[in-house]
Amino acid sequence: MAGNSGGVQSVERAFELLELIGRAGGECSLSHLSAESPLPPPTIHRLLRTLVGIGYVRQLPNRSYALGPRLIRLGEVANRQLGAVAAPVLASLVGELSETASLAVLDGDMVIYVAQVPSPHSMRTNNEVGRRVTMHNTAVGKAVLAELDDARILKHVTQAGLTAATEWSVTSLSGVFAAVEQVRADGVATDEQEHEVGVCGMAVAVPGAPTPMAVGISGPVARFDDDLRTRAVGALRAAAGTVSEALIGSRET
Repeated sequence: MAGNSGGVQSVERAFELLELIGRAGGECSLSHLSAESPLPPPTIHRLLRTLVGIGYVRQLPNRSYALGPRLIRLGEVANRQLGAVAAPVLASLVGELSETASLAVLDGDMVIYVAQVPSPHSMRTNNEVGRRVTMHNTAVGKAVLAELDDARILKHVTQAGLTAATEWSVTSLSGVFAAVEQVRADGVATDEQEHEVGVCGMAVAVPGAPTPMAVGISGPVARFDDDLRTRAVGALRAAAGTVSEALIGSRET
């Protein structure tokens, strides 16, 4: 039994290192891992050697470590599975609100759309599955940012850059943090034509998700009236809760 326990512990530690590399943007030095992990450096080095050997981590010419190519296929499959879980929830949202509904997940310093159900209206938004967008000027992105601690927010936003997609985009760190505090207070994030002129959005983070993600709706500014916004808050929270239950409910039983 002791050997079995040690094996399980090694697996947990290996995944912790993969998570740390992921949180660092997909690449970091051994010294960074040693500073961030409670594991002794010899253990970190041994685990990294194993992960490099099986292709889940790469060692770069500068001796730093990066996520390896074997993770790409796993990530693609996981995204498809996540999309399948979310599809009926998003369809229900569209049925209730008649606007395009999407699920987006943190991906490096941006968020990526992994599932979408379009609005029945002829005039609608189209957040294509697989499209990556910045976090500071999208509703799903701000909902994800609000789930992170301030140090991670600063790192992600700084690395991604504060591009001004429209005249309403936030372009300062103080503005980003003010927006995040508003999301935390309200429990819902909004995009007021900040990513695309004429388009608004609302989003809610999926509580307890294994990786930060958010459910959102988007549509033409002309249809984003007070009635829609009021109805959307409850609908989005219910949808995010349903996705959460599907993803992590089994852990709690």
